[in-house]
Amino acid sequence: MQIYVCVKHVPDTAATIKIEGEAGFAETGVKFIINPYDEYAIEEAVRISEKAGDGEVIIVCVGPDAAASTLRSALAMGAHRAIHVTSEAQLLNSMATALALKSAILEDGTPDLVLTGKGAVDTEGFQTPYRLAHELGFPVANEVSQLTFEGDKVVVEQEIGGGSRMTLEMAKPCVIGATKGLNEPRYPKFPDIMKAKKKPIKEMDLTAMEIPALSQDSALVMLKAVPERTGAKILTGDLQSQVAELVQILKNDEKVL
Repeated sequence: MQIYVCVKHVPDTAATIKIEGEAGFAETGVKFIINPYDEYAIEEAVRISEKAGDGEVIIVCVGPDAAASTLRSALAMGAHRAIHVTSEAQLLNSMATALALKSAILEDGTPDLVLTGKGAVDTEGFQTPYRLAHELGFPVANEVSQLTFEGDKVVVEQEIGGGSRMTLEMAKPCVIGATKGLNEPRYPKFPDIMKAKKKPIKEMDLTAMEIPALSQDSALVMLKAVPERTGAKILTGDLQSQVAELVQILKNDEKVL
């Protein structure tokens, strides 16, 4: 069984991001990590492979040269090898990303299963799993918190909001977007980290791939920092006057009513 796991090289959620230019950010001093949701996808793939006994887990990432560290981290979690599609684009759109992932996967082998995180914590577009599935012609389920196999079928539980879940049955191959609750990602031990340094990473150049105009169906025009919040305000007076003042604040200042 060939299981491909698509991961993204993203800034740590605790990092301080400074806007640079109109549509970029300064990377100096910013720590980059595996997209947290992708860790659930890696862990699930490794578990499936270990249970099958003959499965192979291949990590695929589209990103800059520095993304090699993210690939090594994924390999330390138990994946067998990796494919690095090199691109210096800081925030590549989801269509171009999906096309690059598709090209890399199909050139490499025949996927039985494709796993991703439910979305990336940097752009939060949540489109790549769907676009990739469309390009591959595979069924897709995102925000999956439970996964089992029944013969040639994959049965998943999908979070649909409000605490509700939906059970889906899909034929293999398919694309599955993992979310928190699917498993508990392992923390690589020192021997795993050392072994990961010897595992193969195949490099492919995005510009050399046959992707139509790099799919310029959308373009990032501008990035803006989120305005800093003002200090807390303590409401005084009796309960009725506090409620009346709170309503006015939400309506006139915060514009949420």
